[in-house]
Amino acid sequence: MEDHTIRLLQECSQGCKMGIKSMNQVGEYVTDSKLKRIIDKYKEEHRRIESELDHLLMWHGQDSKPPEKMATAMSWLSTEMKMMMKDDDKQAAKIMMDGCNMGIQSVCGFMNQYSGASKSSMGLANELVKIEEQFRDEMKAYV
Repeated sequence: MEDHTIRLLQECSQGCKMGIKSMNQVGEYVTDSKLKRIIDKYKEEHRRIESELDHLLMWHGQDSKPPEKMATAMSWLSTEMKMMMKDDDKQAAKIMMDGCNMGIQSVCGFMNQYSGASKSSMGLANELVKIEEQFRDEMKAYV
């Protein structure tokens, strides 16, 4: 159970870190103030969840780990390419929606893979999925 808990917490923490980086990156291109506020709101939600995940990892005697460098680089490059081709708010919202969908799929997959994880770690993972779903839904108005 503890191994599953640690793995789930680490994967969710890394996902939060990747999401925050993406929101920072896309936020530089956003011109609509309301869209910017929405992205900032969900960035703060991700930071809050990340903090809780990292706190639980510490409680289990583990450190949080940064996302893999290759995954980070590929995500950054993909976002930059998409924004160079069309750097408007609609494109930014599409990128955020795609990121949310990937996050939802990843976290749900990890929850299934690490089904023996503790109730508290599963609860945080579920909360992260709900935040991703809400963020995605708010982006619909901009595509």
